[in-house]
This record gives sequence, C-alpha cells and structure tokens, in this order.
Amino acid sequence: MGEIQKYTEEFSNSKSNDPITQQIPVYQLDDILPSDWAYEALISLRDRYDCLSGYPDNTYRGNRAITRYEFAAAVNACWETIESFLAENQAELIQQDDLIVIERLIQDFQVEIANLKARTEGLENRVDALEAQQFSTTTKLSGQTIFAVNAGGFDGDRLIDPNGIELADENPQATFLYRVALDFDTSFRGTDLLKLRVDTGSNGFIDNATAILEPNFGSILDFSKRPPGDDDFGIGRAFYSFQVVENLSLSIGPLIEALDYIDNNSYADLSFRDFSTENLVYNYVAFPVNGIGGGAVLEWNPGGSAFNLRALYIAPDSANPSQNGQGPLPVSVFTSLLYSDGRGSRGLFGFHQGMVEFEYNPSSRFSLRLLYSGGKVFSRNFDAVGVNFEWGFSGKFAVFGRYGYSSYDDTDFGDINPNYWMAGISGLDVLQEGDRLGVAVGQPFVVDEIGNSTQTNLEVFYNYVVNDNIQISPVLQVVFDPSNQKSNGTIFTGTLRTVFYF
Repeated sequence: MGEIQKYTEEFSNSKSNDPITQQIPVYQLDDILPSDWAYEALISLRDRYDCLSGYPDNTYRGNRAITRYEFAAAVNACWETIESFLAENQAELIQQDDLIVIERLIQDFQVEIANLKARTEGLENRVDALEAQQFSTTTKLSGQTIFAVNAGGFDGDRLIDPNGIELADENPQATFLYRVALDFDTSFRGTDLLKLRVDTGSNGFIDNATAILEPNFGSILDFSKRPPGDDDFGIGRAFYSFQVVENLSLSIGPLIEALDYIDNNSYADLSFRDFSTENLVYNYVAFPVNGIGGGAVLEWNPGGSAFNLRALYIAPDSANPSQNGQGPLPVSVFTSLLYSDGRGSRGLFGFHQGMVEFEYNPSSRFSLRLLYSGGKVFSRNFDAVGVNFEWGFSGKFAVFGRYGYSSYDDTDFGDINPNYWMAGISGLDVLQEGDRLGVAVGQPFVVDEIGNSTQTNLEVFYNYVVNDNIQISPVLQVVFDPSNQKSNGTIFTGTLRTVFYF
C-alpha cells in the first residue's frame, strides 16, 4: 500500500478533474450494478491485469449485480496482484491511471476489506484450533446411539418353542433399551481403512418382547442383539481394508461381520433405519454364522462396471485353538436349535462359513444378487443358495425380496432343507425428503421336520427424519404361527425407535 501511495501522490492534483470523482459515491450504494463506475473500473482492471482469473465461478462478467462484500473481495484481489507487480520491480507494467482507480476503490471499500480480513483471520485461528484439538490427524470418530421403547403380547394361554417347550404363559413387561456404537476410522494412505468399533447395550438380545416370545426364527429386534449387553463394553469390529489393485480390495481382521458385505439391500438391510425384524433384513437360512469373527473379504468390481463379485471367509471363534470346544458362539439362534450339543472344532478352520456373492447393479434403481454360502457348523456341513433383488420405480416406490434354499446335515431333526423368503414394498419421501415407509412379510424357516406349521412375520415401519442427526421410527411387528407351531397364538409388538448420529 505504501508503494501505491508513492505512485499516486504525483497524480493527486489531477484527481479532482477525473470524471470518476463526479460519480455517485460508492459508499452510498447497497449493491454494485454493472452500470456503476466502480463495476466498470473493476472489469477494466480485471481485463488488464488478469487479477480475477482464478476467482470462484468466474462471477465478474459484467452482467449481474453483486453485493458490496463480493465487490470488496474482488477489489482486494486486484490490489494484491498490482502490489505483487510493484514488489517484483515491474512497475512499468502498471498504468498510472489504474493506480488512481485502485486507490479510490480501496478507500471506498476499506470497511468491507477490513471486515473480510478480520473474518479470514478468525477462520484461520479456528482452523488452527481445530487442528490442535482434533482427535487424530489420521483417525475420524463417528458414533450412533439407539433408544427404543418396546412392548408386546400374544393371543392364547401360552407359547411353545419348536420342541414343544413352553416359552411364555404371560405377556412380557415393556422395556426401554439402548445401543451405542463408536467407530474409529483410520486411513494411512487415503485409500485404506483401519476400523475399530467399540459398542455397548442393555441386557443383550432379550431386552425386547419378541426375543422372549419367539427367539428361534429371527423375530427379535435385529439391532438389539449386535453389541454386548448388561452395559458391558466390547469390540464390535477390528479389521483393515486396502486396495490390492484398481477395483480390487481386501479386508482382513480378527473381528469382521459377513452382513457388512454380503446380502445387502437398499430397502431391507439396516435394522436401525429399515425393518427391525431380524429375519427381514437378511437371508435367514444362509447365515448360520451371524456375528463377528476372524477372516477376510475380497471385493472386485471389474473395470468399474455394473458387476461386483465378493468372496468372504469367517470363523466365529478364530482365536480359540480347541479341537472340541464348547461355549457361546456368535451364531444364529436357529443354528443352536439344530445342533444342541454345541460341540465342534474351533479356531480359524474349525467352525467356519464361506460365502460368494455375484451382484448385477446396472443403475441405482435395480440390483440383483446371487449368493452361495457353505461351511461347517458344530462339525457338520451346510450349504445354501439365495437370490436378493430390489427395483425402484416412479422415483418414490420400490419392491424388493429375498429367497433362500439350504441344506443342513445331521441336525437334531435329521438332514433338512429349510427354505426362506421375504418380500416387501417401500415408499420414499412420503411426508418429507428422506422419510421412508416399509411393509414386508416373510417366512424364515419353511421346513416340514420342525413344528406343524410355518411361521410368518409381518412388519410395518415409518422412518421419520427429524434432521441429519436424528431419526424416529414407529415399528409394528406381527408373528403368525410363531416357532412353526400352529397352537401358538399371534404375537403383536410395537417399538418406538430413535436413532442419533454424531
């Protein structure tokens, strides 16, 4: 600024005769119009010194009004360009009349320029403070908390399980349950991910009515059984993902979950957002291992096309070297029903599940997935195949469904071939953008050898988006012929689910 003053002093006597000074003072203008002298002067400076070439959106084209603060930012940019010429001893490139103009503009907009500089300094200080106080330069922390009020009951005098053992002779009490998950996501190269999840919850999976009234074939609230219970903290995920080559990635770790990668569906997948009934959010008979374990996942998207291939291997007790271990495992409840002895080799290659999924996803509205699952549960073999589809139409509605066929050897009921199916419809943006309404029905375990009927599950939910961080959902669950027993009365439960994201 001092050098500009030096160059402009010698022209101060001529300023009073300059036509610029005869115009309306700029400080009296609210917005700067293309017809104003200041606007025309700035455009002239831009054309001569290219001082706005990098300005966002190239907005100064001489064809629209701009605010005083927009104009002040542009004046400041041209002043810095001209001053750089002076600092580099290139004053001969600057026309003397332009120095008079820029000085006049700076004087007229000195308040706005000072305010902009103060704001910029304030932002820089805030950025410095955030960088100094952030959790980590490589790790991001995110979380989710679920509150849910649940209550339910059943028709009739009592409920029995698939083996005829009494489950309940009275309705359970209403409950108020919660789940909390904290994700620590770390990236060392920008294309990799080290994930560590810490989670906790209330009273395990038995904190909701359907877990008491029908625990065997997936009627429970899915989100209630994922984290540890009784307020204990546990590690829910621990794995590392990285790109092997372009479009091919590998995830490996001691704590991964198959459902994070396989059998996803845009409308029936996340039990804290979509359906909460466990057997409606994944292919029930294809996941005898339903929980975390050690293993690896390979994901391939050849050429960035519409085709995806995923392969997964998981061992739910991979850290246990026992040849004939006993004790709880992260398996589906029906797996324990089929194999009541609970014995079998553990470790990385004992109790295990392998899965392959082929996906065709030509657009955001349609996806088709074909699934194979096989392995060894409690030292017996199993195999399953499945199909999963979704189709959105009219921009507001979608239909979706799954089917599964499986084979389980040497169960307590003999060699059996359970079938599974579910289908539903979802409405999007019903009352406002982001909301979704869902209705789905399914039969989780269609098999003649267990019980004398086939259980049918129905769920209706509405997910209301309060804002980016809060969602509230009323959920209604109905279970017909629970536990595949015709003598069992119908179960009705209701849940008010609230999810907080941070």
